[in-house]
Amino acid sequence: MDAVSTAVPPLFWAGFIAFVLAMLALDLFVLGGKSAHKVSVRESLGWTVVWISLALLFCALFWSWLDNTAGRAVANTKALEFLTGYLIELSLSVDNIFVFIMIFTFFAVPAEYQRRVLVYGVLGAIVMRAVMILGGAWLVQQFHWILYLFGAFLVITGFKMLIFAEAESDLAQNPILKWMRGHLRITHEYHAEKFTVMRDGVRWFTPMFLVLVLIETSDVIFAVDSIPAIFAVTTDPFIVFTSNIFAIMGLRSLYFLLADLNGRFHLLKYGLAFVLVFVGTKMLIVDFYKVPIGLALGIVALILLSSIAASLIATRKRTPPSH
Repeated sequence: MDAVSTAVPPLFWAGFIAFVLAMLALDLFVLGGKSAHKVSVRESLGWTVVWISLALLFCALFWSWLDNTAGRAVANTKALEFLTGYLIELSLSVDNIFVFIMIFTFFAVPAEYQRRVLVYGVLGAIVMRAVMILGGAWLVQQFHWILYLFGAFLVITGFKMLIFAEAESDLAQNPILKWMRGHLRITHEYHAEKFTVMRDGVRWFTPMFLVLVLIETSDVIFAVDSIPAIFAVTTDPFIVFTSNIFAIMGLRSLYFLLADLNGRFHLLKYGLAFVLVFVGTKMLIVDFYKVPIGLALGIVALILLSSIAASLIATRKRTPPSH
């Protein structure tokens, strides 16, 4: 473990975790989380701005603390590591959003019921990411060569995304969904946001429970991609953890912001694939050439901005003119 990561006091970890739990509680119990409602574009845009602003504020405070305790050079490096990691994790979370859209569409989940199930999805993702990050950090510190496995995995995953970017997923054939439908009592209709209901003294599961399980499963699958990706940027557990959590916390608001615009960003999947290939390659060559963190941040940003711009241009050309 590097010197800076060991210098982060336990109070920082406790304070950050307390902050995350407080924000989740605020969302669940204060800001409309207990009442079902359709999230508007304005609300989702507001929360997206809030989470990005909080991530940047955290980065500034972390930089200031390091500047006073470890020096300007270390502060600059660690701040860039956080920003690069955050951007990578935020971009990869967009792939989660595409899967969420597919799940909600398949189950025809009413818009007003989507918000709460995503809160639980985010909470589960935080727990799973924390476990994976701690395990990954320990593995990297004990076995440096595992970075090569991470790198190869990311490159292969990136190329698979490029090849199958336009492939349609058949959710009905999902083995977990097929098992649940074959072994659980499932109601045909939704019961508001409930996951289970009692009928004649017997417990029944609602379609919302199936949605929750598939969302949590997708969180695990995408964590397998995103956790190795962040270790290509830094092995500092505190930066790995905080950048991941900030990206996850902003995932739900970003979903509602992009859900109605899904068709406008169809080329973004290719951009995400190139990001994975770049990050994996960076990890594979780390012992021969260490890509400067500032350059890595610029390359990732350029890939994402280019794919977004290309998507908007392509869809604008396909949009018929209004009369």
